[in-house]
Amino acid sequence: MSKKQWVGIDVCQKNLDVYVRPSSKLFQVTNDEIGISKLIKTLNKIQPELIVLEATGGMEIDAAIKLTQAGLAVAVINPRQARDFAKATGQLAKTDAIDARVLAHFADAIRPEVRAIGDESSRQLEDLVQRRRQISDMITAEKNRRRGKTNSVQVNIDEHIEWLKQQLKEIELQIKSEIALNESWKQKMDLLTSVPGIGEVVAVTLISSLPELGTISHKSISYLVGLAPLNRDSGKFRGKRRIHGGRAKVRCVLYMAALVAVRFNPIIKAFYERLLNKGKRKKVALTACMHKLLIVLNAMMNQNQSWRREASALVQPQVTS
Repeated sequence: MSKKQWVGIDVCQKNLDVYVRPSSKLFQVTNDEIGISKLIKTLNKIQPELIVLEATGGMEIDAAIKLTQAGLAVAVINPRQARDFAKATGQLAKTDAIDARVLAHFADAIRPEVRAIGDESSRQLEDLVQRRRQISDMITAEKNRRRGKTNSVQVNIDEHIEWLKQQLKEIELQIKSEIALNESWKQKMDLLTSVPGIGEVVAVTLISSLPELGTISHKSISYLVGLAPLNRDSGKFRGKRRIHGGRAKVRCVLYMAALVAVRFNPIIKAFYERLLNKGKRKKVALTACMHKLLIVLNAMMNQNQSWRREASALVQPQVTS
């Protein structure tokens, strides 16, 4: 019986350093079409249980997609997870070869979940949403820079702001066009925006950055986004539960949605006021509303049902202390 094989791939712009565990085979290929094709041929021969790569600002995408299309199991993990694992196993040195070996060990010991990698249209939508957020941040930054400047500088900044606003409109039109061409996305947009407090920006961000919505459990989606209260207990000590990690950009839009929902969504508003009456701090109560919104949206997407006040009232999330 052949031994199970685990593969770690350290990604950089030019090369892919590959380590196979437990055979200790280490080799390097170029991070381009030719190199990735050679890598696929090699890995197809050994049929590894799992291949682990780090998310490296998009440099890993081509390799991850082509390996997945070749029928190989691929997991893309957060670099922080790999570095923490390396430290925990006493591996303090850092080189490309060492990182590949650490990733292979991570694959064997931790066995992260394999998640589907989005197709080209999904990545296109995510890039557009990310670009919209970047331009919006630049507009805010320019408005802040305008304060206290002389007239000539203010005029220059105003011109730049107007140009950025025009770019923002063009990006938003592209996003709407992408949504209109995909029937599944159109349906999701209708479901999400039926919830009081969820606007188009929030809905598009959830579609592009949280494709798991509606496909996994409430608990799993809460951990994935970083809205699950985590215990901090040790012995007799009982610490305050806090949220940690997860997808920051999703939490950001859920925060803005919660701010609107506590005013205009009757279910979320009643839930928020009930928590405040129990003595919860506003920040804690608002975080709980974000959590409630998330699990309501997850249930709606799972059942393919639009907003229903009665059903939403039955979903009760945990509250951090």
